[in-house]
Amino acid sequence: MKAFLVLEDGTVFEGTHIGADREVISEIVFNTSMAGYLEVLTDPSYAGQAVCMTYPLIGNYGICREDMESSRPWPDGFIVRELSRIPSNFRNDCTIQAFLEENGVPGIAGIDTRALTKILREKGTMNGMITTNENYCLEEILPRLKEYTTGKVVERVTCKEKHTVEPTTVLEQNGPLSGAARFDRISYERGVREKRPSLVRELNGAGLRVALLDLGAKENIARSLAQRGCEVTVYPALTPAEEIIEGNYDGIMLSNGPGDPKECTSVIREIKKLYDTEIPIFAICLGHQLMALATGADTHKMKYGHRGGNHPVKDLATGKVYISSQNHGYVVDTDKLDPKVAVPAFINVNDGTNEGLSYTNKNIFTVQFHPEACPGPQDSGYLFDRFISMMKGEK
Repeated sequence: MKAFLVLEDGTVFEGTHIGADREVISEIVFNTSMAGYLEVLTDPSYAGQAVCMTYPLIGNYGICREDMESSRPWPDGFIVRELSRIPSNFRNDCTIQAFLEENGVPGIAGIDTRALTKILREKGTMNGMITTNENYCLEEILPRLKEYTTGKVVERVTCKEKHTVEPTTVLEQNGPLSGAARFDRISYERGVREKRPSLVRELNGAGLRVALLDLGAKENIARSLAQRGCEVTVYPALTPAEEIIEGNYDGIMLSNGPGDPKECTSVIREIKKLYDTEIPIFAICLGHQLMALATGADTHKMKYGHRGGNHPVKDLATGKVYISSQNHGYVVDTDKLDPKVAVPAFINVNDGTNEGLSYTNKNIFTVQFHPEACPGPQDSGYLFDRFISMMKGEK
């Protein structure tokens, strides 16, 4: 079946329909990751957006459900050059086509994703429609595209009620295993211990309790803390600050999430209350932006954002550069940053935009990128250890 991608500038791409059979209007963004399409699909930060994957072949290893970053996919649509319909992986549960259909996500394949990406880079992120209607009318569609906004998507993606993630070991993180999968995991862990023991995480967070404010959190944030021995209590985004403070936690994490940070007015007010305490805080992505807004800084929308697993960031304290996983369309404006409140801690090597803040005279640091990765490199995973040291009162 034919499908069409109509952009708000009037550009039309013709391809083949994939996924669910429905029409959708969304913000069109691109991701440069070469792998990890399932983690991209199940990242709540993509709520309100349709994702174009720049890597040409998507779906070749199918869907491995234990790799999902949330319970369902969140993008409104999925755009690829070629969709593999015959996956090859012993962990595969189903094809990506079946997964998209099952979860109601429409998409389009067979278009020139390089051309689409160049348009978005040159003109900036724009809205678009995925449709199978061959009799579409541009005059009717374009006004609808220009009116679309993602809205308050944080409230849509956050968890419904508080829950706890218990401390785990690396081997236990995905539940009991059997057969080939268990042998593969145990063999890998044994090899790591023998060859590079420093890579095996010590439970240096044992006994620590962390409150995670779920603004659209990827599961690997809680998992990264639990693997280090922390007990993590996950709270819905609209939880009053007082409830979290009364929990007497050793630290607070603010998660990633979707949409314009300035839409989260009520959450920003509660985060300011958390800032006013002496509880150590570590924030990622949207959480980083909301903490900046809560303390008087500003954010603005980027031309086309950073989405992928290959973005270099520089730690201004050490001068070291790390390759990071990123997914954001907004950025903190450092020109309006009060140095008495916070100072830049990381910058993006490609374009010089802010990638992290260190808060003056506070046990608070925040980053724009994803130290928990999934998909992407884990170069900056040490930041979870820094957070644990902060909770222990270490300098």
